[in-house]
Amino acid sequence: MCLTSKRSLLRFSLLGLLLAAAGWGAGAQTMVVMASTTSTEQSGLFGHLLPAFKAATGLDVKVVALGTGQALDMGRRGDADVLFVHDPVAEEKLVADGFGLQRWPVMYNDFVLIGPGNDPAQVRGKDIAQALQKIAKNQSAFVSRGDKSGTHAAELRYWAMAGTASMGAGYKACGCGMGPALNMASSMGAYVLADRGTWLSFKNRADLAVLVQGDERLFNPYGVIAVNPAKHPHVKVKEAQRFIDWVTSPAGQANIAAYKIGGEQLFFPSAKR
Repeated sequence: MCLTSKRSLLRFSLLGLLLAAAGWGAGAQTMVVMASTTSTEQSGLFGHLLPAFKAATGLDVKVVALGTGQALDMGRRGDADVLFVHDPVAEEKLVADGFGLQRWPVMYNDFVLIGPGNDPAQVRGKDIAQALQKIAKNQSAFVSRGDKSGTHAAELRYWAMAGTASMGAGYKACGCGMGPALNMASSMGAYVLADRGTWLSFKNRADLAVLVQGDERLFNPYGVIAVNPAKHPHVKVKEAQRFIDWVTSPAGQANIAAYKIGGEQLFFPSAKR
């Protein structure tokens, strides 16, 4: 082989390596970027769900776990292909503004009010608005996520329902995810609103316990949305829709229902197709 041919072969080999590194070629795998909530990530759901999705489709999913507000912002910027979040009002606005194709219901759980076992504000019961009134009146310690997440949005709705002039001197916003907020509440002996899934998977409970549950206003629905390629042509909409189709299918819904901790189911399927 002449020197020129060897150089050409070398150039083609290097080009092939570069293309492979960039994810080109018939055997390349497509990585779907999913912006989701800290509650779904920290509950362990995705560790259970995504291997089943990959086995069914061959697709990998990279999860970016944020508060729902930040996850929706990722969709607006085109930094994610699919969104898996839990603030229906904000989700429908994203779709109405043209940044998402459609909101698909996928599952639900509920919020619970956690607090110290001795319950200094005497909130134990079912009524979330009444419980927050007592916390504010008693000036009890309360940890808020304060991060524009779906949980934070729900908490603010409940405070509005409580109709208190303030949230009390003990109110602290951490600007953090659900796990860190629970850790703060554990160390402070404070009240905190949490989604049940993260609470069930939380280990550092100290003397914290579920004090308020069962109020129908604590219902916590999740939805999935593909980012609109009309706004961001680079998004992987076909792959995003494959995830949506799978997670809302009987197989995906069965996988959600099968995820349990200590024998207790964390999320309940709600897809309507």
